Amino acid sequence: MPTGRSATSPFDAPTERFPAASGATPVARTDDEFGTDPTMPAYRAGQPQDTTSYAFSSPPPAGASPPGHDTRDSYTDERPSRGTTDLGLLVLRVSVGALFFVHGLQKLTGWWGGPGLDGLEPFMRDGGWDQPQLLGILLMVGELAGGALLILGLATPLAAASLLAIAIDAWLFRQVMAPGLQFFQPAGPELETLLVAVTASVVLCGPGRYSMDGGRGWATKPFIGSFVALLIGAAAAACVWIFLRGGNPFI
Repeated sequence: MPTGRSATSPFDAPTERFPAASGATPVARTDDEFGTDPTMPAYRAGQPQDTTSYAFSSPPPAGASPPGHDTRDSYTDERPSRGTTDLGLLVLRVSVGALFFVHGLQKLTGWWGGPGLDGLEPFMRDGGWDQPQLLGILLMVGELAGGALLILGLATPLAAASLLAIAIDAWLFRQVMAPGLQFFQPAGPELETLLVAVTASVVLCGPGRYSMDGGRGWATKPFIGSFVALLIGAAAAACVWIFLRGGNPFI
């Protein structure tokens, strides 16, 4: 029932403005009031954090760096210098690989006084080896393939381990060809001892950066895999000698 009075609402009147408290900081409402120049601590990568702040009096030019900012990439992974180590490994690897490769060519072609394919079986049989034809072919392939891979620096641990096995058996064979324990040339295994040492060194040291394996871990930082390859080469030499030759080389 109408009463003659109109209904009122708190929303009919404009919102009341509350007066700012005396001494209070005005609230920023625009970008100009916020300010366009940030104040933040400078930071240099790789150095203790500098807590001093900087601020531009005006927006910096395009491409400009804040004061104290190090524009260099402090996180670049630069490989440490190895001096002449890789060059020395290259000389060692190529020299040893070429020596074995030439011996393989002697057995394959008969060049430089080698037996050739026709004389390979009698050559191994006269040395007292069982299965002379099979073993002669394996020896020739091992010298050719292992030597070529070592020159290239490809699959280096396995290539060097195969040549290590050949060098160990050559050392043992040289010992049984002369009575008593020999060392010096021409009867002793002086050369074979050197070949065992250098092939084992290549297995343990890796091929270096100047090789096809240069980007792999075993090229510059060999560790567990090198020990495994060394043991494989020594075990292969022992198995070939025990099962295909036999006898005590130290008598």
